[in-house]
Amino acid sequence: MAISPTIFIIPTGIGCEIGGFAGDALPAAKLLASASGCLITHPNVMNGGSLSEKNKDIFYVEGYSLDRFAKGEIGLKSVKRQKIGIIFDSSIEYEILMRHLQVADACVATLGIDVDSYVLTKKPLGIVIDSKSQCISGGLIENPDTLIEAGERLIDKGVTAIAIVAKFPDDSDIIGTNAYREGKGVDPIAGVEAVISHLISKFLKVPCAHAPALNPIELNENLDPRAASEEIGYTFLPSVLIGLSKAPDLIELTDKNENITLHPSNIESIVVPSGALGGEGVLAGIERGLNIISVKNENILNINNNNFNCPKLIEVDNYFEAAGLILAIREGINPKSIQRPLNKIQELTFKKQQF
Repeated sequence: MAISPTIFIIPTGIGCEIGGFAGDALPAAKLLASASGCLITHPNVMNGGSLSEKNKDIFYVEGYSLDRFAKGEIGLKSVKRQKIGIIFDSSIEYEILMRHLQVADACVATLGIDVDSYVLTKKPLGIVIDSKSQCISGGLIENPDTLIEAGERLIDKGVTAIAIVAKFPDDSDIIGTNAYREGKGVDPIAGVEAVISHLISKFLKVPCAHAPALNPIELNENLDPRAASEEIGYTFLPSVLIGLSKAPDLIELTDKNENITLHPSNIESIVVPSGALGGEGVLAGIERGLNIISVKNENILNINNNNFNCPKLIEVDNYFEAAGLILAIREGINPKSIQRPLNKIQELTFKKQQF
């Protein structure tokens, strides 16, 4: 059976009911991958703190690079393994650093992942969380140059994929954090995480993902199950290393691209939450005439889909329906034939010639 390559996007930091937490969209990704035979998605979907999975049908691509792929700027090349290097924020305390290094050693010893080396940034990254925003998660890095410099150091030593571990402030909004842990708010650090990984993708053009370094927090008995995977280990690094271990290479498109496994022209569909169609990747998909499958998935944006001129926009109620729709596309079945009411085919008339 032919595959139907599909991009799966859940934007970071907008509080999606599914995908707004630690890897809680992973089951949906597995379902869509099974239906399509080839799914391209980003770490926000796959990373579950200490939990994640390798899946031969899923391409793990950082969000900035995923947008470039959707826009037709790069292709993807499957690899047997990546040689991973880790950038550690130099402001991370010794004990927390040791915990992360033990995680890396465990991933080598137990999972067979190639984690080659690590580097400390010359200066602290200086992570600032936008605590004033009550909606979308955001923030900034005070010293982005030191992050890029550390990444270049790893690449010079032969590293092909980069994990970043940044120290996050201990005085972050406790009320907001607990609201998120209890399933009532937006992930307060997700926006800054995206900034960190986007920087590496943009300037170094290698697979990458980020894991925050946080001090342990007090037990919360009202924990939402969607946030539970972030509570069961010392670090969030395992899911990042698992995802990067076989992440595809990013190949700049040229006239001769014999080594590309997946070309952006092969993509047939993009799955995205309703009301969140404004990202670069989705807009590029609309422009290229792809199927845009809009799934009801409550989030802060909830922009009316009618604002987008998209003739191939299909709205569905859940990811079960999205998977069924992708399977129909994969099998060459006209989705309209399964929908009701079923309209008659239209007659085309010739315009009268003017004499």
